Amino acid sequence: MLPLVVERLAFLKKLTHIPIAFGERLYSRWDFHPYLDAGVVDVIQPDPSHAGGITECRKIATMAETYGALVAFHCPLGPIALAACVQLAAVTHNFLVQETSLGIHYNEGLELTDYLLNPEVFALDQGFVQLPRAPGLGVQIDEEVVREAAHTARKDWFNPIWRSDDGSVAEW
Repeated sequence: MLPLVVERLAFLKKLTHIPIAFGERLYSRWDFHPYLDAGVVDVIQPDPSHAGGITECRKIATMAETYGALVAFHCPLGPIALAACVQLAAVTHNFLVQETSLGIHYNEGLELTDYLLNPEVFALDQGFVQLPRAPGLGVQIDEEVVREAAHTARKDWFNPIWRSDDGSVAEW
């Protein structure tokens, strides 16, 4: 759902007992505050790639904790973003679950771990990823693969629009 107005989410919240997750398109703690203050969101989804990076996302998560909201960091953009999310998850008391785009349909041609010298850092073990122990975010970027991808990338790329069978927008 696009960030709209608090009143619309309040109306939706009254219609369901299902927890509402929201926020991948909000960019600061000030954007999240009205939704948390109104009690209309149960799980916030800040994206470190968009919401001011690690520090701002940590502040957003801490603010959400004071409202009793959980955190599921949004992460579709690559191995560096995922590494940042894993590090954030490790220090977030109200962390719920980590989104990842590993193995998802829009990674055509290259998997996110193909950009890493140490792809095993994101190996799943019973649904969990171990906290990386290497310096920084714990990932080592394969710069050669990144350069090659930059040369072969489509210059006319745009966000894909996926549609359901009825023609409605399924994502984005």
